Amino acid sequence: MQARTWLLVAAEQREFDGILKRFGGSKPWNWPARFAAQAEFDGDRWLLIANGPGAALVDQALSHSAGEHGIQVNGIISTGFCGALDPALRVGDIVRELHSIDRVAVTAAEKHDLWVRTGAAAVDMESAAIARKAREWRMPFYSIRAVSDTAGEDLPLDFNAYRGSDGRFSRTRIALAALARPVSRVPALLRLSRNCQIAAESLGDYFAHCRL
Repeated sequence: MQARTWLLVAAEQREFDGILKRFGGSKPWNWPARFAAQAEFDGDRWLLIANGPGAALVDQALSHSAGEHGIQVNGIISTGFCGALDPALRVGDIVRELHSIDRVAVTAAEKHDLWVRTGAAAVDMESAAIARKAREWRMPFYSIRAVSDTAGEDLPLDFNAYRGSDGRFSRTRIALAALARPVSRVPALLRLSRNCQIAAESLGDYFAHCRL
């Protein structure tokens, strides 16, 4: 089979951890994003971009297509973590039916409302913007995400309160907010971090065995 090139887009570099572990590492790729790398796996070339959460940062990172740089891409894939809306989903489950909003769905009540209104299995912040780029570039689009928080749980913080004017989350402000209530917030943040690791590993397993 002829080698193909895939463009993977996520919000944060750590969402690629499990994928790059299965791919055997990566090397830098010259692209205007917070994180950009390329890898070879199973005969295909994989281009990985992470520029932060939300549609505006997706648009910033994908303001120019790979084709404009002489790279023929076979498809663009939105990947990374997502919040479950369907109560049947568990941490690490792979989801392909998502609804995108430009904020973190923080509470179980908000997730339930989104599930009732949209019928989507999960929620993320980037897939809709990436899909628009795929339509603009006239290439196939896929959304492949892993659950990092279930429908019935509240997140430990309202992460929306810690986004800067550029749309990115402030790790410093999140850490300070956690330390303000260490007994309740620190263990919850550590549990969320472990769930993110599980989700990243699940994505790695998926991409290591799938054929798009």
